[in-house]
Amino acid sequence: MLTIEALQKAGVNTTEGLTRCMNNQQFYFRLITKVLNSPDFASLKTAIEDNDLDTAFTIAHTLKGSTGNLALTPLYQPLTQITELLRTHTQTDYTPYLTAIMDAHQALLKL
Repeated sequence: MLTIEALQKAGVNTTEGLTRCMNNQQFYFRLITKVLNSPDFASLKTAIEDNDLDTAFTIAHTLKGSTGNLALTPLYQPLTQITELLRTHTQTDYTPYLTAIMDAHQALLKL
């Protein structure tokens, strides 16, 4: 069950996230659920697998913004890293970054 305590235990900065949501916990939880259920996570994986770095950048940048606004730190940090690499079209193995994102995503979904 999604709770403030569970989010904090997972590394989410709930104080910051709630502040951005006018301290409305129900609104905060609704936004978190919407972001975590976004098809963009699967689309990011597909774009990277297809070596479509422009699309991957756009998706990663969008997810970075959403997760940053909600202070979903476990997702925000690896999304920030991959976004900067994609911004410059860095040719690298994106697997470790993608794995970190997907693992954090799954862990938060389980809440």
